[in-house]
Amino acid sequence: MRQWRSIAKEAVARASIVVKFLCFLHVTDSYLLSFSHVLGPSMLPTLNITGDVVLVEHLSHRTGKVGSGDLVLVRSPLDPRKTLTKRIVAMEDDKVTFSLDPTRNYSSRSLVVPKGHVWIQGDNLYASRDSRHFGPVPYGLIQGKVFLRVSCAILIAFGFVGKIDLRYLYLLELVIEETC
Repeated sequence: MRQWRSIAKEAVARASIVVKFLCFLHVTDSYLLSFSHVLGPSMLPTLNITGDVVLVEHLSHRTGKVGSGDLVLVRSPLDPRKTLTKRIVAMEDDKVTFSLDPTRNYSSRSLVVPKGHVWIQGDNLYASRDSRHFGPVPYGLIQGKVFLRVSCAILIAFGFVGKIDLRYLYLLELVIEETC
């Protein structure tokens, strides 16, 4: 009987360690830092069309430390299951002048961003669905601020994406590039 009791104690102790580690991962991913894979043409030339891995921090938007020019992850106002990566163009009470069709400059509109909202746009105006289409975005939909783009070369070099021949390593950029 004592043997079973010691085995049960050991199992509970190990399960407790696993649960604590999983809680730590959840808190880190949700409230501190996370990686995100960004795809699509809307942020060209800042981010690649084939996809980039970015490091996102989740503290700035909670403390009000995001501003115009920052790259942010935003929950889509049209489809809450999707996350968008866009640049903040204007904050609340800023005046924005925009055109729904960038090829026709003469058809522009102006508006003031309401309180508690931000105006977001993709860097590639010709291929981006953003605030020009769905209006100002509530501040609460911001999920994080992008502060680092991880070079694909680094992912390949460290074995995250396939294998690499070291003879061709000099061809790769082994740097972490800042996105902003």
